[in-house]
Amino acid sequence: MSDKPPYIGRFAPSPTGPLHFGSLYTALASYLQARSNQGLWRLRIDDLDIPRNKHGAADSILKTLDAFGLHWDDAVVYQSQTRDIYQDILDQLAKDQLIYPCTCSRKDVAAVYSGVCRDKQTQPEAPYSWRIKTDQRKVSFTDDLQGLVCQNLAGQGDFILKRRDQIIAYQFAVVVDDDLQQVNHIVRGYDLLEATPRQIYLQQVLGLATPSYMHVPLIIDGHGYKLSKQTLATAVDAKHAQAIIFELLTLLRQNPPKALQQVTLTEQLSWAVANWNPAGLTGCREIRREDG
Repeated sequence: MSDKPPYIGRFAPSPTGPLHFGSLYTALASYLQARSNQGLWRLRIDDLDIPRNKHGAADSILKTLDAFGLHWDDAVVYQSQTRDIYQDILDQLAKDQLIYPCTCSRKDVAAVYSGVCRDKQTQPEAPYSWRIKTDQRKVSFTDDLQGLVCQNLAGQGDFILKRRDQIIAYQFAVVVDDDLQQVNHIVRGYDLLEATPRQIYLQQVLGLATPSYMHVPLIIDGHGYKLSKQTLATAVDAKHAQAIIFELLTLLRQNPPKALQQVTLTEQLSWAVANWNPAGLTGCREIRREDG
């Protein structure tokens, strides 16, 4: 009997709009990696950034995933339900003098944060964020597609765990949430690769396990822009689910046979799980949608 822990993956969209093609591409990659490893695929709604959330977007995302046959395991988790846990951890970090208040604005920090607020002895009166103290360590990990990644944290500066507007920062929330959901394999877009060493540093500081990572190439449009809500990517239409899944499998370099265009969505996904091999994406950062 194997001592290897069961595979637990996740998909964690933000409810800032309906699910678009680029997000569904990442969801499918994450789903196939989990299912091909006989693993669990959990779902989390990253809804902490309240000003960016859109009413009804979370429900829309759930319905879209369901319509495309990407069924998740266990109950959906919402980040907003975890605020007390974040705060408890922040309180302990402050007690251990591992974080400090910072009044610097984004305009003040043109590039790498200099640490100007690190040694101030008095509590600021102006609104402030909480930054974690970094050190000179080099963080390295081997990404399943992108290979060895190394980053000197000193070159990144102390980074924010809680923003001036009292919203928990992504870097902090994602580390806590993945641990709470027992996620041990993360599949996500290449644009988050550079942030991963900071998340691993947080895992080390908090004494948490580090998952394995797979950063898939970004889908870009004909102008070279990542498909995203910011670039006005349109919502996927479940009425064309089979055609969209076939296109996604092509973009994921799974070489689906043409006959797969004529079968049901369930049959498409069964084929995709049985034949999933992400090796064709190794070292790739971007894929143009029209290239296939």
